[in-house]
Amino acid sequence: SVFSEEFGPVFIQEPDDAIFSLDSDDKKVIMNCEARGNPVPTYSWLINGTVVDAEADFRYSLIDGNLIIHNASEAIDYGRYQCRAENSIGTVQSRDALLQFAYLGAFSGRARGAVSVREGQGVVLMCAPPPHSPEIIYSWVFNELPSFVAEDSRRFISQETGNLYISKVQPSDVGSYVCQVKNTVTNARVLSPPTPLTLKTDGVMGEYEPKIEAHFPQTVLAAKGITVRLECFALGNPVPTITWRKMSGNIPKKARLRKSQAVLEIPNIQLEDSGSYECKAENTRGGTAFRGHLQVYTLPQWISMINDTQLDSGEQLHWECRATGKPRPTYRWLRNGEPLNSQSRVEMVNGELIIHRLQQADSGMYQCIAENKYGAIYSSAELKILASAPVFSTNPIRLIATVGKDVSLECRPRASPKPRISWRKNDRRVQPSRRIMLLRNNTLRIINSSRSDEGSYVCRAENQFGSAELTIVLLVKEPMRVELSPIRVEVTVGESVVLSCKVTHDPSLDVSFLWLLNNQPLNTQQEGGHFEYIQTSSTADLMIRSILLKHAGKYGCRAQTSADSVLAEAELLVRGPPGPPGVVIVEEITDTTATLSWSHGVDNHSPITTYNVQARSPVSLGWQTVKTDPEPVTGNMESAMAVELNPWVEYEFRVVATNGIGTGDPSTPSRAVRTKEAVPSVAPANVRGGNGRRHELVISWEPVSEEFQNGEGFGYIVAFRANGTRGWKEKMVTSADSTTYKYRDETFPPLTPFEVRVGVYNNKGDGPFSEVVTVFSAEGEPREPPSEVQAFAISSSEIKVMWKPKLGRLSCWEQVSSWKDMEQEEMGKKKRTMGNETTMLLTGLDGNTQYLISVKGFNSVGQGPASSPIKISTKKNAPSLPPGNLMWIQEGNNVSLSWDPVKARDNESEIIGYKVEGRGHSQVMRTPNSAVVLTLPEGGTYIIEVRAVSEGGEGAASAQVRVLTSSGKRSLCGFSDLKMCTFGGSVYTFSVTFGLFLVCKHQ
Repeated sequence: SVFSEEFGPVFIQEPDDAIFSLDSDDKKVIMNCEARGNPVPTYSWLINGTVVDAEADFRYSLIDGNLIIHNASEAIDYGRYQCRAENSIGTVQSRDALLQFAYLGAFSGRARGAVSVREGQGVVLMCAPPPHSPEIIYSWVFNELPSFVAEDSRRFISQETGNLYISKVQPSDVGSYVCQVKNTVTNARVLSPPTPLTLKTDGVMGEYEPKIEAHFPQTVLAAKGITVRLECFALGNPVPTITWRKMSGNIPKKARLRKSQAVLEIPNIQLEDSGSYECKAENTRGGTAFRGHLQVYTLPQWISMINDTQLDSGEQLHWECRATGKPRPTYRWLRNGEPLNSQSRVEMVNGELIIHRLQQADSGMYQCIAENKYGAIYSSAELKILASAPVFSTNPIRLIATVGKDVSLECRPRASPKPRISWRKNDRRVQPSRRIMLLRNNTLRIINSSRSDEGSYVCRAENQFGSAELTIVLLVKEPMRVELSPIRVEVTVGESVVLSCKVTHDPSLDVSFLWLLNNQPLNTQQEGGHFEYIQTSSTADLMIRSILLKHAGKYGCRAQTSADSVLAEAELLVRGPPGPPGVVIVEEITDTTATLSWSHGVDNHSPITTYNVQARSPVSLGWQTVKTDPEPVTGNMESAMAVELNPWVEYEFRVVATNGIGTGDPSTPSRAVRTKEAVPSVAPANVRGGNGRRHELVISWEPVSEEFQNGEGFGYIVAFRANGTRGWKEKMVTSADSTTYKYRDETFPPLTPFEVRVGVYNNKGDGPFSEVVTVFSAEGEPREPPSEVQAFAISSSEIKVMWKPKLGRLSCWEQVSSWKDMEQEEMGKKKRTMGNETTMLLTGLDGNTQYLISVKGFNSVGQGPASSPIKISTKKNAPSLPPGNLMWIQEGNNVSLSWDPVKARDNESEIIGYKVEGRGHSQVMRTPNSAVVLTLPEGGTYIIEVRAVSEGGEGAASAQVRVLTSSGKRSLCGFSDLKMCTFGGSVYTFSVTFGLFLVCKHQ
């Protein structure tokens, strides 16, 4: 096929500028190049325009398109490199890439002479750098590494010359100076021989005017986008000041001054930054200036490029490429990598290429090159000259038309050059007439077709390479009719409707239906089950359920056959709640009213009956309906006044419309507006008082919320008078959040009754007072200690304390403090009553110890004085020994117990009796003797133990006795046949006899 997959070379990667370091271990340079194409391209390279013979010169080798240079050296290999890619279609040439070499030579080893100047004189120390490539960075070492010369207003190192400039030498400058240079690519550094700087002894240099020693060139050329640094430094005494200006316009805002103003740095340079710049050096002796011109150039950049083109032989090629640049670029053309020259058929003017009467030999790869003296850019395209016999892509074609419609029979063969076209019908040549026309694009057009136009039409195409024919069979059918009913229907939101589409058509043709809403295809899936199609061979119904407002519009039913397409349309109106009214505007605002206006929203086919005006403020719970004037606001109104608003509150307003179907969405709210200030109208609530310290009158109230403060400068007026007096005392409380006022007067006694009221005010004036209430002045903290304090030792660890309180009106409580005789009071224990108790049991005390005890009263205001301490000793400790030698005899449910008496030690309380406790039945018995008879309940197991009892408390428990009792039957179950007991020091045995008598016998 003429449309083969073959295509000419297209670069994927072109060589880039490169800097190769000669210090590199691997002396290999690689220049990259890659192109795609079919057939796969082959590659060659040019150095400075000369073809590289990679086969003859062993230093070069090619891997794919990449050029490898072995043992690279600057002398031979520095230069501009271009890659050429070639296949059977043609050749393209890459942009050129500059190969440079990075190196840094050594300074000459020759010793440098000393430089001798007077103090106050200026000096320049030369660096004279060694051979290098590319740029280097200069610095100076003072005396020895790592001490470097610091640059300031007096000392400057030029990065253009490398020289060190000292505008005014000081004694501290005397020493040895070494120039260090560093290669920016390899980071290699070398040091110059030292230059000694000495001071002459024949006096000090006097003041002299500045002399500019280092400055930027007369003309500076800079590429757009780079950072430019302009240098300027002067010698002089006193040290000169450097200033800069641009001769036309201002120095760019982005510019920065560096190195004590000796360097003007302009980043991201643009065309508008070019112009004349001046630096001025001045001191008290005079001034001097230097002026130079900054020119900004730009490399060429494409505006329009050439594209691959296919044309027939004999046609005309017209290509145009355009680029920007400063200086303005010139253009040249290559064909297959060789320069294209003007000749009779080839014209080249300002980036335009015209080739007349194209021939097969003109095919190939073309490149337009736009260049100025700073660079060149390449645009490539392939030109294909087509040559082929006519071919039709499909054959034959069946075409169906409808009576009365126009029909077009197209004839579009692929052929090159363009073929001649002729038409025939049923093997007779078609004769053009008023109804049958042959159009310029070879289409046969039949106007107002009829059944007689049916038949077989043949289009013949012919050129010098051959011919081909296309057969078109034309059938003409009766037109289709489509009815859609109802044509106009009105429904309410939520109702359902059916639109019915009926078609009459030629029975030999299949019909398909498409429903449209407002000219867009109806997607029933996206409409959430509201739509359903019901279709037969000649009807299509659309069911719309639970209609929404958005379903209103123009519905179309399009019926289509292979011959015809007919559209019928119907309109659906949907009544629903109104849309939102237009945004609310606040026309006027007073302290309690706001005049509002809005515009009608859509009524959704049901007239608006009323509007509801709503407002919200920072203190309201969301949107609230407000009263209006007039009331109600009817549907034909577009303004109303909101009334009974609170003064000095920030409100937003909105409006909601209602019609016969429902209430719609609210309007966009108005901007927030604050009502005007007014005198406060709400008095504080819940005025009360009491408590506080002695001689205080404490008055409190609930603060008035911001909603009712009505203006700036809100506060309270507290008025009070002692009962039975005439004049009110009034005090201002300026904080709106205050809830309390305290009035102190040493002259009135506690619990003096006062009449009290609290009023409000703001910047507009005074508002109302609350109702008058009676408030008593403070009772204060207790004045006297509790009286009749008594204490009783209960045991070795407990003391009971009793007292009489001094009661006031305030709820109060007491605190009992206890501490040992030898301790400080702070070391002791403190215990408070829960309420108005008058006794307390102190526990956890040490036995046989003297304690001091005092009581003090408390109330909500504070504490009163303590009572005088009283002394009381705890009882001696309880006996530490348990009752010993415990014996028992059981008869039925009666158990007789006896034990040895317990003797108290010297530090223990005397024994006053014993406590016998039956665990398991809560039976406790006290006895002064060392024997007892217990009667236990029937049917259980019981554990019995005995303790000695003294004033100091209970002693340790005896060994335990375990006893079982019967459940009413006199049986022997649960007992051993033989027990042993000791009694009075003798050993007895006892046996169990009937009736559960325990009998002890002496052995």
